Amino acid sequence: MAKSNDEQFKNVIAHAKEYGFVFQSSEIYDGLSAVYDYGQLGAELKNNIKTYWWKSMVQMNENIVGIDSAIFMHPKVWKASGHVDGFNDPMIDNKDSKKRYRADQLLEDRIEKYKKDGKTEKAEKLQTAMDDALKSEDLSGLKTLIEEHEIACPVSGTRNWTEVRQFNLMFSTQFGAMAEGSDVVYLRPETA
Repeated sequence: MAKSNDEQFKNVIAHAKEYGFVFQSSEIYDGLSAVYDYGQLGAELKNNIKTYWWKSMVQMNENIVGIDSAIFMHPKVWKASGHVDGFNDPMIDNKDSKKRYRADQLLEDRIEKYKKDGKTEKAEKLQTAMDDALKSEDLSGLKTLIEEHEIACPVSGTRNWTEVRQFNLMFSTQFGAMAEGSDVVYLRPETA
């Protein structure tokens, strides 16, 4: 009997924890969700992958040079690039399952279902409405589309949704010795 993907994933995680590849960060204090510390084998594996990547991507190419830049960047860099204002996702929570989803992803999944079921016109209308709502940043319009198309939470099966909110994906922190006199800086997005 074949194991489900969830069962296989749980087995991989259990193996990684048991053999010292990863440990949940701050585990003795209930841990942090999705934050892990590398154990003795995990640190070795990570370093081997990093070394292999560096050799194959940088050292073996004559026209590429490597740099190792700071993790903190001045906020003007991210303002100018549009990251601070535009690096966000419309998110919606299901009140019953307590799971958070990208609103546009839920709608895209429904569009794919309509296409699979041969409801091409319905899929096209929903795609246009979603694109318009995203362009105009109409968050309530996204929720209305989710409700009109009776999209249920994949986990709980209910349609008990919160409002759609924009979640900024940039990690900010304060740079300085004292909070009130500190400057806001952002971590590079690829490190978040």
